[in-house]
This record gives sequence, C-alpha cells and structure tokens, in this order.
Amino acid sequence: MELDWLKPGVVLGSVMYALIGVAVLWISFLVIDKLTPYKLWEEICDRKNVALAIVVGAMFIAIGQIVAAAIHG
Repeated sequence: MELDWLKPGVVLGSVMYALIGVAVLWISFLVIDKLTPYKLWEEICDRKNVALAIVVGAMFIAIGQIVAAAIHG
C-alpha cells in the first residue's frame, strides 16, 4: 500500500488549491456584498436576518462546488 498522497508535492498542491478556493469564495462574497443595496454582514449579524443567512450559505455552497469542480478538472 503506497501513500502517494503524503508526498510533499501533493500536500503542497492541496494546500495551495485550498487557499485559492478560500480566496475565490471570499472575493465572491465581497462582490455580491457590493452588488446588493445593503451590507450583507450587518444584515445577518446585527439584524438577525435568517432568510438572508440561508441565501448566503447556499451561495457559499454553490461557489464551493464550482471551485471544487474547477480544481478537480
């Protein structure tokens, strides 16, 4: 049984893809935040808008799937 996934190149590649994925996710949140007429973070945290939190969570899941598909190929 070989442990190819423990090689430094594979681990470094995985870490880099993870960092790129998180950066794309965060940038997409900032873009969506700028496109909406109100501040998403304030609306979710201060005003406790559960419906908006669900929509933003669904957006994160969708963008995460897109990034994962792009990385996987």
